[in-house]
Amino acid sequence: MAPGRGPHSREEPLDRETIWPLLRRIFSENFRDYIGTYVFAIACLMLVAATTAFTAWITKDIVDEAFAKQRGEVVWWISGAVFLAFVVRGLAGYGQAVALAKIGNNIVARYQRRLFTHLMKMSVGYLSEVRSAQLAARVSQNAGGIRSVLNMTITSLARDLLTVIGLVAVMIYRDPVLFTGVVLVAPPLVLALRYIATRLRVIAREAVLVNSRVLGTMQESLQGIAVVKAFTMEKELGKNVDVLIRDSEARSNRIARLTERTGPLTETLAGIAIAGVLAYAAIRTIYGGVLPGDFFSFVTALLFAYEPAKRLARLQISLEGAMVNARMIYEILDEEPDQPDLSGDQVLEVKDAEIRFEDVSFSYGEASPVLHNVSFVAEGGKMTALVGPSGAGKSTIMSLLPRFYDPDGGRILIDGQDVSKTTKDSLRHAIAYVSQQPYLFEGTIRDNIRYGRPEATNEEIEEAARLAYAHDFILEQPHGYDTPVGEAGMSLSGGQRQRISIARALIRNAPILLLDEATSALDTESEVLVQKALEQAMSGRTVLVIAHRLSTVAHADKIVVLLEGKVVEQGDHRSLSTMKDGLYARFLKMQDVGKRHAEKELQLLDGGKPLKEDPDQ
Repeated sequence: MAPGRGPHSREEPLDRETIWPLLRRIFSENFRDYIGTYVFAIACLMLVAATTAFTAWITKDIVDEAFAKQRGEVVWWISGAVFLAFVVRGLAGYGQAVALAKIGNNIVARYQRRLFTHLMKMSVGYLSEVRSAQLAARVSQNAGGIRSVLNMTITSLARDLLTVIGLVAVMIYRDPVLFTGVVLVAPPLVLALRYIATRLRVIAREAVLVNSRVLGTMQESLQGIAVVKAFTMEKELGKNVDVLIRDSEARSNRIARLTERTGPLTETLAGIAIAGVLAYAAIRTIYGGVLPGDFFSFVTALLFAYEPAKRLARLQISLEGAMVNARMIYEILDEEPDQPDLSGDQVLEVKDAEIRFEDVSFSYGEASPVLHNVSFVAEGGKMTALVGPSGAGKSTIMSLLPRFYDPDGGRILIDGQDVSKTTKDSLRHAIAYVSQQPYLFEGTIRDNIRYGRPEATNEEIEEAARLAYAHDFILEQPHGYDTPVGEAGMSLSGGQRQRISIARALIRNAPILLLDEATSALDTESEVLVQKALEQAMSGRTVLVIAHRLSTVAHADKIVVLLEGKVVEQGDHRSLSTMKDGLYARFLKMQDVGKRHAEKELQLLDGGKPLKEDPDQ
């Protein structure tokens, strides 16, 4: 994968050329699915607009008929009409709010599902370039952007715009001269809002990115709290988080200052308009003998129009903030999977489970090659061990087999089938994996074992746990197999987590088993139990194992020795250990020296006599 890919790679601000296509995309993907509910919500919003305009219209009759002409017989009709208008307005407002909230919540849930499904299709290479905590924070922040775009657009058009249109019609009918004077204040407001919206586009995206870094850093700190406390990193991390928070706060303040600049501007212009209207109407009433009903109806319409007009004036600013979030969601969704299954890919059929690497080369992005023409055969039903110093390429080989990455050159074959031409699903179903650091997921112990094969019965889960030497300690848990494991399984010990992961591998019943340093991080007692569990797991399977302690692979059918990404030796333990100047023999000798030194130190601590040193060592 080329560097720079991923959801952080595009930083262009929104402009008119990108806003409209994005808006069309949001509506085309969502509007049709909720058409019935949207029609209901729009009908409610139209009722809100109509009753608001009606209230302004009837004000003339209230003033002229009830107060100026003092006609008591019409008061009850007018009052009843006003009361009914407000009841209808309240019910319609409630209906549209619930309907739009329901749609909005479903849209957020829909995009969260889409994002998760899409991210699961992405390659390990793609996801390794993006910090998972920041990605999760961005997803949680941005998912509401599409909901906001849709709801703001609907409410602005169906409620605010129709309300303003209805009230403008009332104002024009009541006094066109006054209306002309009010309209003169609109151009300065439009120009000012356009300037503010342009400034806000860039800042809004920057603020989202900074906020995601804040949340990501906090999440990572909490996940690694043991390391944080062990190395007394609290103050240093606190400084880093404080810098990010200050940056986020500063950007949020800039957004607030820009957004709220519309407030004094609209209030000032509204003040000018209303003051002018009052002066004009007062002069006409005092000196012209005109009844004040038209004036009060006009002013009522003007006041009612003020809030929806202000929301419409701010719509571009609010909409662009939501559009920034929406586009960042689409940036993730539009990333194409690196390794899509092609139409000609075949389902992998495993018989002997023989694994063959033929001249395989690989590098991570633009970095130096990690593997150089690696070739070896792991025979079906047998154990093949990969040994070598750190950085030799052992873990990379493990990653290439299930196609976490694809090689730059060469082929990887299983029973003669090129894995690059098989579907990833069938390939990975043929492989079970036990890592050095077992990872457990949110849920119970039973859930975590069942992830190996979702259709497994409870009896099969318990049998797999017995084979993994996990059944007894599981029954000792507060709720047995239904005990929650906690975040990342931290409520269990390392050996317990490892045995659950082995049970998960066993229940998969896959013909190929990958073991990546499965016992290196365990204490002696746990290692003995896990080693017994692994012996059960390896029975009858093709096993590819990585181990630093050579004693754990001495019984392997084949040992492949790697150095700097190349295969330098192959054979069994007996042949390699007797090879003069061989790398495996040298590793074995070094580990034997370390073991002797450790035994001597233990005897000295116990007050006993040290072991007699071998003069050849």
